[in-house]
Order: sequence, then C-alpha cells, then structure tokens
Amino acid sequence: MLEALVHGTTDPTVLAELARGRMRAKLPALRQALAGQFRPHHAFLATQILGHLDHLEATVATLSERIETLLAPFADAVQRLDTIPGVNQRTAEVLIAEIGADMSRFPSDRHLASWAGLCPGNHESAGKHKSGKTRKGNIWLRGALIEAALGATRTKHSAVAARYRRVLRHRGHKKAIVAVAHNLLVAAYHVLAHHTTYLELGADYYDRRHTQRVTRRAVQTLEQQGYRVTLEPAA
Repeated sequence: MLEALVHGTTDPTVLAELARGRMRAKLPALRQALAGQFRPHHAFLATQILGHLDHLEATVATLSERIETLLAPFADAVQRLDTIPGVNQRTAEVLIAEIGADMSRFPSDRHLASWAGLCPGNHESAGKHKSGKTRKGNIWLRGALIEAALGATRTKHSAVAARYRRVLRHRGHKKAIVAVAHNLLVAAYHVLAHHTTYLELGADYYDRRHTQRVTRRAVQTLEQQGYRVTLEPAA
C-alpha cells in the first residue's frame, strides 16, 4: 500500500484491495484510514523509510547467511532444538551460540538454569518460603527464551502451555512466562545432552503429576504413623 501511494495511487478502494491475509477482514476500516491528503512531501518521506527498510532486510539476509555458514557443524542440534514448542530456528541458533551444543560443562539442567539466570532465588524467612527474583544472566539467551515462551503459551495440547496456565493463576503473567522460559531451557538441555528430540508430555501432564504427588505424600504420612498401605484402584 505504501509503495502504491508513493507511485501516485490515492484511491482508498484500490489501496485497500492490496491488503492480504487477516487484514482483508478490515477492508472498511482500511478504506476510511486511507482516505486523506497524501502530498509529494509525504511520498518523499515514505520513500526514505521504505528504502531504509530494504537496507535492513538486505543486512538481515547477509547476516543470516553468515550465521548459517558458521552454524553448519551444529545443523543437527539446531533441528532437534526446533522440535521444542515455541523454539524456532532463530531461537535454536541463539541457544547454540550462547550455551553451545556440549552440555557436559553443566552437571545438570539446574546448573544451566542457574547460569542463565532463569532459576528463581530461594528466599526463606521465619520458616516461610517467599518469592525470589531470578538473578541477572545472559541477556541474549534470556530474551530469546522469553520470546519463545510467549509463542509456546499459544501451543495447543502442550505441557508448556499448561505450565503457563497453572503459574498464571497464582503468580501473574510475567512470572508465568519466566517459568515457561525455564522449562524450555531445561528441555533444550536434555535435547542437547541426550541427542534426542523433544517429547511432548501432553496438556494433562501437570495434573497427572500433581495427582501422583498427593497420593505419594498421603501414603508416606500413613506409613510414618505405623500403617502398611496397599493401594487398589476403585471400581
């Protein structure tokens, strides 16, 4: 639409018909928005902006080619990371660039999360556990994981989306996103450490795990009181 305006097309109906995708559902609003004065001065400014965008796109394409060349030895790892919900190729490339593909340098996924600054602090006072902020870590890694977490929350029938909804109810959107980012980093650790792909646990994973945890605690409590517990499913 901007290019058409620059080249002299000013009819709102003609300009609105250039809309694509979901914008076509807003054709009446587009016609109204495109009706007005578009003078040569506006065309000059729009031309400069479009030229700058073309320059940026060319730069991005050049850098993308360079990144692809440098990450060629890690192509398999990038593809495996791409199987994690919310993680696209660009996010996978950031993960490889910032943490590498060799997870032997981290004794566990907890060590990686702590190093990345995505491990909540432990704040305890008078026997009560309070919320702890995550410490500052690698800003590039954190930014990529936060962006991936935002995308993962929209994945249907996934454990990470279920994790977001569980945390959201009690701690709000921001902390829920950080919790999902932490889960994605843990998943990336295991994908790289075990040379495997992401295994989807299902949207009911946390519900199932919670049920098992409650049952286990109840059994332990009874056993501590001297009972021998045998569990039998109800009919």
